[in-house]
Amino acid sequence: MSVKKSLIYGCFFLFACALLSLPSVCQETTASTQSTIEGTVASVTRQTFVVRTEDNQFYLFTLNRDTTKPQSIPVGARVRVESKPGADTGSRLATRVTTLEAPPSTQQRAAGTEAAPIPESVKNVESDIRREARRWRLGVRAGAAFDPELFMFGVHSQMGPIFSSRVFFRPSAEFAFGEVTDLIALNLEGVYRFPRSADRRNWSPYVGAGPALTFIHQDFQAGRNIDFGNFDFDAGFNILLGMQSRRGTFVEAKTSLWSRPAPVFRLIVGYNF
Repeated sequence: MSVKKSLIYGCFFLFACALLSLPSVCQETTASTQSTIEGTVASVTRQTFVVRTEDNQFYLFTLNRDTTKPQSIPVGARVRVESKPGADTGSRLATRVTTLEAPPSTQQRAAGTEAAPIPESVKNVESDIRREARRWRLGVRAGAAFDPELFMFGVHSQMGPIFSSRVFFRPSAEFAFGEVTDLIALNLEGVYRFPRSADRRNWSPYVGAGPALTFIHQDFQAGRNIDFGNFDFDAGFNILLGMQSRRGTFVEAKTSLWSRPAPVFRLIVGYNF
């Protein structure tokens, strides 16, 4: 193996070790700490709800399939919420929701004192969680490939979760060009997202893999006259590691196996809408 390839695989190995160490940090620092509060429901979405306590403190809770809750959680109802630390900064995961009082009538609300508005910071976290929970998202990406050296850009979609709440199907199309090489890659990848660590809850690591269908053209002569018929087809297998923020930005390192002369190593930055 050449020195260049050794350095590339060494960088990929270090990147993998750094990412895979984060879940253990998460497990150690997010011990299950149950708490119970009572208050009035201020807002509700499919994935979240906000509770205002009597001292005008606002708490954002997330829901999952294991949450024990009534059929509906109406705005204005008084509830008791048992919760534990969640995966998102500024929120907790509700484990049990109990309705204590039904929401007041319109006349009662009009006669009562006006409630304090939900803080903007809570609204922002609620919006981020709702965006991240979309079952289908589009994204863009750009980066650099090595051995051969190429500039690349592309698009992808993210569908899921499938099979598990942390598994997503993420097909992508990448276009790359360099001094003598042009490449089109169709990647059929799946990714697994780890829980966020307590000290980096805005970012979550993920790993992925999947087949790659690569069309590549190399021309060592001066000037170019390329059409699609000049591209040679090859199949390979991608392995990738990355970090994704709750707002959609991600960074990723990818290697391709059995797909020479496709690039051995790629560094990618992208965004999920």
